[in-house]
Amino acid sequence: MPITRRNVLLFAAAVPTLTTIATIAHSATPTFYAEDGIAVDGTDVVAYFTQGQPVAGSPDLTYDWMGATWRFSTEENRTAFIDNPDSYAPQYGGYCAYAVSEGYTASTVPDAWTIVDDKLYLNFSLRVQRRWSRDIPGRIAKADANWPSVLN
Repeated sequence: MPITRRNVLLFAAAVPTLTTIATIAHSATPTFYAEDGIAVDGTDVVAYFTQGQPVAGSPDLTYDWMGATWRFSTEENRTAFIDNPDSYAPQYGGYCAYAVSEGYTASTVPDAWTIVDDKLYLNFSLRVQRRWSRDIPGRIAKADANWPSVLN
C-alpha cells in the first residue's frame, strides 16, 4: 500500500478504534475480583482485621471502590475502609494469592484467608490455602512478581 495522505488519514482515524478494542481485550480480567460486582462475596474486609474472622457485610452498608461494591457489617468498618481502602482490601485484587503466585488468577472464598504483615490474602479454597501456607514468604514473592501482569 503506497503512503499517501489519504492512507495516513484513514490510519489516523482508525487508531482510536483500534486502541479501544485493544484496551477492552487487554482488560478482560477485572482489577478486583467481584462476583456479580460484589467484592469478597459480600464479606466485610475490615472485620478480618478487627474481629479476626470473616463477617458478612450488609447490603445497606456499602462503598463502591475500584469497580466493585464492598459491603460492611458496621458503619465504623465502612468509614475505616473509606478512609484507607488499601489497608483493608485484599492483595492481588482479591484473586487467589496461590494462583497469582503460579501466574494466573482464580476466584476466592471468604473462609480461606490469612493476614501477613497487616495485609489480607485470600485463596480459592481451604485446601489451596493449606498449600499456599507451606511457603507464604516464597508465595508472596512470586505473586508480587506476577502481579498485575496476570490480569492480561
